[in-house]
Amino acid sequence: MIRIRGITFEIPNGYGKYLYEILSDLELNGFNWRIGGGESYKKENNTLGVPLFPSLCTVNGETLSEIISKEEYYLIFVDLKAFENKLDVKEIATYQEFVDSECQFILLVVDSSYVTIYSKNQNIIQQLFSKGVIAGYKNIEYITDENDRNTTLIAF
Repeated sequence: MIRIRGITFEIPNGYGKYLYEILSDLELNGFNWRIGGGESYKKENNTLGVPLFPSLCTVNGETLSEIISKEEYYLIFVDLKAFENKLDVKEIATYQEFVDSECQFILLVVDSSYVTIYSKNQNIIQQLFSKGVIAGYKNIEYITDENDRNTTLIAF
């Protein structure tokens, strides 16, 4: 039986609230989110402004939701990892580390457009796949044991 690990797809390369659109149906508040190294900026006067995220920190779901829902931003590299318990928050660099950890969900954005999501919850993967199809994201596909090409689960 083929196991589904996650999904991958492309979002438009431009300003928007793509993280909010992707994550809005998930229960963000139940998690502590590790914000890894990355590069994303708030839109200010139609150009890149201040960084969207504080660097290398952990925020609760309410704070993450507030950050990604308020105003438009430009994503270059994003590394978000969700943990149920703040004490378990740590860097996850490989799929096996993800499996062996308390991390429940990973969202990576690379080169402004390429989104990769891993989740231990198969219902979330199915929900996000359907949502991506409806939203018209390009090249959406499941990540399985057979086709997973990622050697690292760090965006930047």
